Amino acid sequence: MSCHVDFKGEKLVSVAEGQSLLDASLAAGIPHYHACGGKGQCTTCRVLVLAGADHLTPETDAELAIRAVRHFPKNVRLACQVQVTGPDVQVQRLIKDDADRFIFLNGEQDNITEVTGVRRKMALFFIDIRNFTPFIEAHLPFDVIHIMRRMFSLTRNAIEQYDGRIIDTAGDGLYAVFGMDTKIKKATESAVLAGLKILEDVKIFNNTYMRPYFNHNFEVGIGVHVGKVIYGNVGIGLNNNLTVMGYPVNIAARLQAATKEVNNSFVISQRAYSLLKNPPYSMDSTMLSLKGVRTEFEVQLIGKPYQYATTSAQPK
Repeated sequence: MSCHVDFKGEKLVSVAEGQSLLDASLAAGIPHYHACGGKGQCTTCRVLVLAGADHLTPETDAELAIRAVRHFPKNVRLACQVQVTGPDVQVQRLIKDDADRFIFLNGEQDNITEVTGVRRKMALFFIDIRNFTPFIEAHLPFDVIHIMRRMFSLTRNAIEQYDGRIIDTAGDGLYAVFGMDTKIKKATESAVLAGLKILEDVKIFNNTYMRPYFNHNFEVGIGVHVGKVIYGNVGIGLNNNLTVMGYPVNIAARLQAATKEVNNSFVISQRAYSLLKNPPYSMDSTMLSLKGVRTEFEVQLIGKPYQYATTSAQPK
């Protein structure tokens, strides 16, 4: 008995009974990387199983040993160890050329799940410091960097307290996600609790530090949305190399920008708000026209109106 395996983007390969997936692909002319002679040691023949996992033989001892060390996700198998037992199997070679080989072997991170990419529902969190430009223009470089460090430390502590993960910073704002290891309802609750804590901590920081020493007040704008995104390690050596991409990310960023338009420090999408078990008080619900979104977008305003950021000058 023989079966056919679809090597995505390459060809349909016939696999004979008792033949390894690696031997079948090589016989079909696919330049499948392999370096250890089919002993399950080099891992260069690894494939991502896209369909038909139930029609593959169980993991061998070699695969189990590799998984324990390399933390391979369940859908990554070694072609030299796998045999096919049924139809409708689709796989994708992970190492197709020398550049791939470097990424997956020489530059491989501990968590290969992040290297291969994952699609997951997450809560997306954007925050921006309001009225920071006037502070930059009026103070010494040391003061500017020092205060930014204080503000980012305050923000980071709240995000990490509620198991969020900072993905990127840009100027006086940053982007974080919640739900790497939790379900979406818990992730959304955590994002909201982190945001509310930041608002309170900024208020305290203004009262105890910024006004006494700098006669200045900071405010922030926060946007939260939920949705299915792709995350993975892009390996460019910046921050933690992790990136999270998808349409919901753009929505969350635009909700943060809309905090100015609606004059409220915390804007959350109705979709995210509906996931909260004990939602905070909402000052209002409104419909927003967001760039790139065909229909108006319903949001809840769970922050406070701005006192300083909407004016051109700080209070004297």
